[in-house]
Amino acid sequence: MERKKVDVGGVVLGGGKVAVQSMTTVKTSDVEECVAQIIRLEEAGCDIARVAVLDEADAHSIRAIKNGVHIPVVADIHFSPRLAVLAVEAGADKLRINPGNIGGQKGIAQVADCVKAHGIPVRVGANTGSIEPNYLRTYGRSAEALVLSALDNVHILESLGIDDIVISVKASDVPLTVKAYRMLSERTEYPLHLGVTEAGVGESALIKSGIGIGSLLLEGIGDTIRVSLSDDPVQEVHAAHEILRACGLEKDYVEVVACPTCGRCEYDCMGLAKRVHARVRGVKKSCKVAVMGCIVNGPGEAKDADLGIAGGREYCVIFQREKMFRVARADAERVFFEFLEELLK
Repeated sequence: MERKKVDVGGVVLGGGKVAVQSMTTVKTSDVEECVAQIIRLEEAGCDIARVAVLDEADAHSIRAIKNGVHIPVVADIHFSPRLAVLAVEAGADKLRINPGNIGGQKGIAQVADCVKAHGIPVRVGANTGSIEPNYLRTYGRSAEALVLSALDNVHILESLGIDDIVISVKASDVPLTVKAYRMLSERTEYPLHLGVTEAGVGESALIKSGIGIGSLLLEGIGDTIRVSLSDDPVQEVHAAHEILRACGLEKDYVEVVACPTCGRCEYDCMGLAKRVHARVRGVKKSCKVAVMGCIVNGPGEAKDADLGIAGGREYCVIFQREKMFRVARADAERVFFEFLEELLK
């Protein structure tokens, strides 16, 4: 289904490119710290930043924050239509409201009037922790409850003349999240914001997000993503880009193909792969680098890359497109990085 295009401060959702989002972790009214964190997010490749608005000081600070950053700023509002209004008046590029706690139809109407006056979009974000009570009683914590709860509030906004809407239906349960987004995708043309909420920490959170978000993206579902990690938000942005790359939706990067190694490996392939990955992270160039462990799969994979290396006990073989160089193992990493720097120019 073709999506409606929604403009968030110059970033278009629903236009084909999947936008990357993250959320700040510092107090919004601490303008200096908040701006510094958003700048770090920008540098990591974030397209849209979201800030929490807990009080009037947070809402009023949005104006100063926007003056210090270069990407759109979204105000995340719970419980208070009044704070939503203050955030919009301070220049928020989008509002995120939660269906189960914004104050019912009266609260939504208050927000809608302000949104219309300032011409900004709204994200209706339903989570399993804040489903509308009537749907929770009828369907329990389910995909049906998430979708119906979100769409109920969408219909209220539409009745009030709002049609620049983005929708999300998140859960910490991956199969539930995927089921809800599939169901929602069939029922609406609005852009969809993907994520697995409260995913957790470390590898488990990355795997949950990768499976949930990635499976939907591979089905053509999703217009913007946020990888929710209990970590530095910059790590969310890095993870989001890795998911997009794995799904074939981002091409302008350096792909590092690396051997998992085995007992045949006779040089520090793992260490070299990590050092190469650290060097190319963030480089905007479409190319492929292969770091392989031995002569079994190494030469074939390395030849397929723009630059590759395969190792042995006494020497390594470096492949630069169609050329092959045999280098003593002691000199191989230095020479390989010289070729890498040339490739990245």
